[in-house]
Amino acid sequence: MADYDVAIVGAGVAGLAAAAVVRDAGKRAVLLEVSGRSGGRARTDYPAALGGVWFDMGAVWFHDAEHNPLTGIARAAGDTLLQPDEYRSERTFAGGRLATAAERSALNDAWPRYEAAADALLASQGDVALAEIARQLPGDPFAATVEAWEGPVICAADADRFSAMDWRRNALGGGNLVPDGGIGAFVQRRLTSGLDIRLNTPVTRVRWGGQDGRVAVETPSGSVTAGACIVTVSTGVLAAGTLAFDPPLPARVTDAVGSLPMGLAMKVALRATGPDRLDLPSHCSVDRILDRQGAPLMPFQCWPFGRDYVQGWIGGSAAWDLAGQGDAAAVDFALSYLRQAFGGRVDRLFAGGASLVTHWEADPYVRGAYCYALPGSALARDALAEPVADGHLMFAGEACHVGFAGTVAGAWISGQHAARIALAAMSR
Repeated sequence: MADYDVAIVGAGVAGLAAAAVVRDAGKRAVLLEVSGRSGGRARTDYPAALGGVWFDMGAVWFHDAEHNPLTGIARAAGDTLLQPDEYRSERTFAGGRLATAAERSALNDAWPRYEAAADALLASQGDVALAEIARQLPGDPFAATVEAWEGPVICAADADRFSAMDWRRNALGGGNLVPDGGIGAFVQRRLTSGLDIRLNTPVTRVRWGGQDGRVAVETPSGSVTAGACIVTVSTGVLAAGTLAFDPPLPARVTDAVGSLPMGLAMKVALRATGPDRLDLPSHCSVDRILDRQGAPLMPFQCWPFGRDYVQGWIGGSAAWDLAGQGDAAAVDFALSYLRQAFGGRVDRLFAGGASLVTHWEADPYVRGAYCYALPGSALARDALAEPVADGHLMFAGEACHVGFAGTVAGAWISGQHAARIALAAMSR
């Protein structure tokens, strides 16, 4: 192990972005990655359970593609970007029937009403739990559905534990794109070239605050010394304490970590064993209108790209509960959810079929999907991203970005930002 300009803990997308900035500045960076692969939560697999097709286990989208920096990288490289928003169809259910056109229109109209209520509540009371918004709309038949989408489904957090201000600060617009072949494969193909990545190299301790701000990063293979260190691990890993800091981190950093717990989003894929396609076209999204606040919402993407499986998504405490019960419980839950809309034909279609359940909560190097801010802690992301030791120690990742929080783009931008601050600190 040698001396570098910048040592980077973690070779996820934030770490890769930071290393690229250091490299392009003519400096030397080393990425120390505990696992056997780079990319972090951007991971494309080819599971036999789904016939060996590519499947993104974690991140899927280039969110807000018009403003997403990764879109430009993909296009410049000549990658094909799929546009599911353009050819995706939707089926929304109310109880055991398809929602009427009037109900679907009313549901679409509920979003701006919900957002306006949120803005008024935040202006009058400050940061509150997301669940308070629906409580301000007791007669709105769609507020519970909007809450379920914006809380557990999109942000992987229950509405009563989730900062409404954090939600508003990170609301995404624009379209979504998918790199053909998967986003994890895109990261490996386009974002790792020319970087010094040391896989299977766990960092046990970061000694910071040395002479001229220098740091020493300890691993079982020896220590790396550097002018600066950028830590890109998840808040779940930081909170677990498996990575030690000497001296201890400032209170505003540890407070920020504690205010940004990891949410969980679970994917459950079910492969069909017969020709029935539930009268749905390829790439059809299926969801439902909820009848009460706090009810679980599990949207499905059915027959994506013409494939022979459906994929459900559930987040928040419902995902944590299913993860604790095991794969069979998660599959049963998904089947029961589909059964409410399609009846017994669901059991016939998927009987004996293979299934896949994702488990980011069980990955000790992540410990969840992505983080969210607790009520009253909407500024925790800003605090975590602030320089330590005049920028010789930086934190980066989706937790540290406001605007693209919880996304690959947020991790990428955050990593770039942290590297520029670290380089500036070294030049001083």
